[in-house]
Amino acid sequence: MSSILKQTKKQINLQDIDLIIFDFDGVFTNNKVYLSEDGKESVVCNRSDGMAIKALHGLSIKMIVLSTEKNKVVKYRAKKLNLECHNGISNKEFFLKRYIKKKGISFSNCLYVGNDLNDYDAMKCCKYKVCPSDSHNEIIKISNYLINVKGGDGVIRELLEKTFKINLLKLNK
Repeated sequence: MSSILKQTKKQINLQDIDLIIFDFDGVFTNNKVYLSEDGKESVVCNRSDGMAIKALHGLSIKMIVLSTEKNKVVKYRAKKLNLECHNGISNKEFFLKRYIKKKGISFSNCLYVGNDLNDYDAMKCCKYKVCPSDSHNEIIKISNYLINVKGGDGVIRELLEKTFKINLLKLNK
């Protein structure tokens, strides 16, 4: 499915977004985990996403990480990127409904970037839904925009540069 086809489903305009919700595994990462013999887990994140997050901070866009993963790596990466992080969340839809109400934000101004079935119900609540190219088919079906890269390969940077047409070179000067 091409991003052009997905984009015609519902145009996404950054000015309409009050909150971006990012899943962690499969968005910031390639959805794989490295496991050492002593049981420690690690993942690989793409630094170009960090540059994109910095640009979004500069545009005063509110963002959160919402993950079912309990591993501390989620919080460490979010902290480094200065992102509010909620991990170990078993029911993302329930959490997000409470969060949105508490913050006084409308779901019609929320963009959710997710990739797998644990994002499905929460994503459906949001007007704008974006996913990497290697997402589960059910997530692709409900998304407004299909990012041309796989999870962990610069999804957030692609979102800024291709979906929102933001020139990071000009923005970071």
